[in-house]
Amino acid sequence: MTTPRSAVLRRADQTGPAVLMILGSCVSLQFGAALAVQMFDGVGPLGATTLRLAIAAVILLVVIRPDVRRWTRRQWVAVVAFGAAIGAMNGAFYSAIDRLPLGVAVSIEFTGPLILAAVLSRSRTDLAWVSLAVAGMALLGIESITGAESLDPVGVAFALLAGSFWAGYILTSARAGRLVPGHDGLAVALVVSAVVMMPLGGAGASAAFEDLHLLALAAVVALLASVIPYSLEFAAVRRLPKHVFGVLLSLEPIVAAIAGWLLLDQSLGPVRLAAIMLVILASIGTTVTASRMRRRQTDSPAELSRRPAASRHGG
Repeated sequence: MTTPRSAVLRRADQTGPAVLMILGSCVSLQFGAALAVQMFDGVGPLGATTLRLAIAAVILLVVIRPDVRRWTRRQWVAVVAFGAAIGAMNGAFYSAIDRLPLGVAVSIEFTGPLILAAVLSRSRTDLAWVSLAVAGMALLGIESITGAESLDPVGVAFALLAGSFWAGYILTSARAGRLVPGHDGLAVALVVSAVVMMPLGGAGASAAFEDLHLLALAAVVALLASVIPYSLEFAAVRRLPKHVFGVLLSLEPIVAAIAGWLLLDQSLGPVRLAAIMLVILASIGTTVTASRMRRRQTDSPAELSRRPAASRHGG
């Protein structure tokens, strides 16, 4: 029988590698986005999105080989909605980073899941965290108006749109994950996302087949921005508490800023850096608040009485 001490040690052994997986996912995703920017002159942001999603879909289909023969209509609807959210989110985000520095675009995009968290919880604390993120956005606006380099308003609009689609991605991925076991839903959702983007980015994507350098770059972007981060996150989420997972993902804006600085020569002044840090603090605060609320609900006698016996022991 497993002792409490050995169980704690086993969880600690799993947590270390899982933390590295999430950090690796953040680095891979944002450096992949920075590389994708280098494709925009050749295929455009929507063409780059289509190529990335299509190549990633092919890779996952070959590796996972999803069995869809017994899927119900409910499962198909969930996965199609998930795929549509992936396509829309990525298309809007790539359109944003075509016009904005990478770190700024990711910070603006983060407002989507933050507002979703506040709406779902209806907690004053979460509203306060969202207010902190809005303060960061206000700093970006002030810096844009008064600074030498203003932010492209169309790019800001695309980043906000990407944030709203990110909120949709969170809701649809949760539903698809509940209804479809394993990674099958993700593989098929990526196919759907590529199909959704094809009318908008298909013409641009076809140009890559006339340039082997562009095609190779698209394959690298698909690996860095889709296959590797999704695989790492799926492996890590089973080993990490949700609040730790969320806190680690909250570091993405600063990772994006570093990737933009190293690969795209996008410098960050003190005001933009302060704005990014406010968004990170808001994201971490929302995650920690949600974790505390879940613990209080879980520990209450009423909640425990409603849960199956196995769940009380982590089963």
